[in-house]
Amino acid sequence: MRKTLKDKIIQVCDDKIAAKGSNVGLSFYAFFANKNDDPELLMEAACWWIQEMKLDHFEKAMKIKALVVSMQE
Repeated sequence: MRKTLKDKIIQVCDDKIAAKGSNVGLSFYAFFANKNDDPELLMEAACWWIQEMKLDHFEKAMKIKALVVSMQE
């Protein structure tokens, strides 16, 4: 996964957690605007979420952030 996507995921998770608490859930669509302006990046996120990690449609933001942070180590 490219660094820009990792950074975006971490930032969105941080924002959602700050706004709604540590129990907030989200889907991979949370990382994108309502219009499909970068289909390649969207597919990269979807493939990671669905095929590689085998996550449910909605997951806890804390879990997603931890997964992405562990990829950066």
